[in-house]
Amino acid sequence: MTMFHTVDTFWIGRYLGAEALAAATSSIFWIWLVISIGELVSIGVDAIAARRHGERRPTEAARTVGEGVFFGVTLGVIIALLTPVLLSTLFVLLGTSNAVTAIGKQYLGTYLLGMPLIFGFFAVDAAFRASGDTRTPLYVLAMTTVLGLVLDPLLILGIGPIRAMGVTGAALATLVPRGLGFVLGIVLLARRKMIVFAWPRLQVLGAIARIGAPAAATGVAFSAIYVVLTRTTTQFGTPALAALGLGFRVESIVYVVAVGFGAAVAAIVGQSIGAGDIDRARRAGWSAMALVSILGVAMATITTLAPAWFAGIFSTDPTVVAETAHYLRIAAFSQLFLGAEVVLESAMGGAGWTMPPMLASTAITALRIPLAAWSAAQWGTSGLWWTLALTAAARGVAMLLLWASGRWKKTAI
Repeated sequence: MTMFHTVDTFWIGRYLGAEALAAATSSIFWIWLVISIGELVSIGVDAIAARRHGERRPTEAARTVGEGVFFGVTLGVIIALLTPVLLSTLFVLLGTSNAVTAIGKQYLGTYLLGMPLIFGFFAVDAAFRASGDTRTPLYVLAMTTVLGLVLDPLLILGIGPIRAMGVTGAALATLVPRGLGFVLGIVLLARRKMIVFAWPRLQVLGAIARIGAPAAATGVAFSAIYVVLTRTTTQFGTPALAALGLGFRVESIVYVVAVGFGAAVAAIVGQSIGAGDIDRARRAGWSAMALVSILGVAMATITTLAPAWFAGIFSTDPTVVAETAHYLRIAAFSQLFLGAEVVLESAMGGAGWTMPPMLASTAITALRIPLAAWSAAQWGTSGLWWTLALTAAARGVAMLLLWASGRWKKTAI
């Protein structure tokens, strides 16, 4: 997934120009907000189905998975239906220029129409993970990612009878493989009798929402706050806006790996608690955090020593490269804390203890709005980038303290 998004950004930035890059990277904050809504289903299904597997109740776990798929697709359909109505407003809120807005509406409008497929895939992915099977989602994602890597330049730039579609092609190169992954996942789950479709039970849908909503709200708040930050960033021009999005992309290398380890540890924590082995759950959280932190150290080192080289991969515009390098150099140390933030929040989600992490993370992230406005007025983009880095590190420290407290151990599902 990280490779695909990196290559996708490469094609847009290198071949479609700075405005297209700014359009796609600013759209990512709305995409992450919507993706966070889908994670409501993923986290809820993961926690409940993993607990049922730990209790040796596979049939009940399978029915929960079917209800989760229904829930996810329904949420995705609602978002797809709202997209034409809200699309213009989304870019008004970002405060982007007319040129960036016009391109961004093509990219974001196409992407959001595919939410039923993406949300459905989230539920399928959670079903495999909850059973302890992380290999099958890997194989499915690997196959679909290869397809996406092939489609990306074909649809963006065009070749032969395939016409160039620009940023619309970039969005389609993401959606088509993910849709195929969703269908393939359903087939595999059905063959293994890991999914049962029946009339959805309101109490189970409510439990999925109750467990997943706080963690989803964290992501929604995070993305919404980034939308506000985008408005602050636009006063410094297109290079700063592109740098904000590119910095977010680079940080996503550690983030997406952390999400993978977090997904695994959420399943282990849920199953271990269901089986009464609390100590195994505790060790899993610390071990996964340590593993991801190795990558965090590596990325912090690279972005400290060679930020301009890294930025130059994605853009040939010298002003974009210079501002992105400035961002990466300041924000490098915050990647040391990203593993703790994502992995341990997922671990607590696997235990069903999601409200305190949500409150802590959202409160720290909300501080970015006044701090960014003040620091940007004082020190320009330097103040803005330091605000992002320091608050990101603070979220990691908060998750460390909450996991160490052990209060997650007593959550009932």
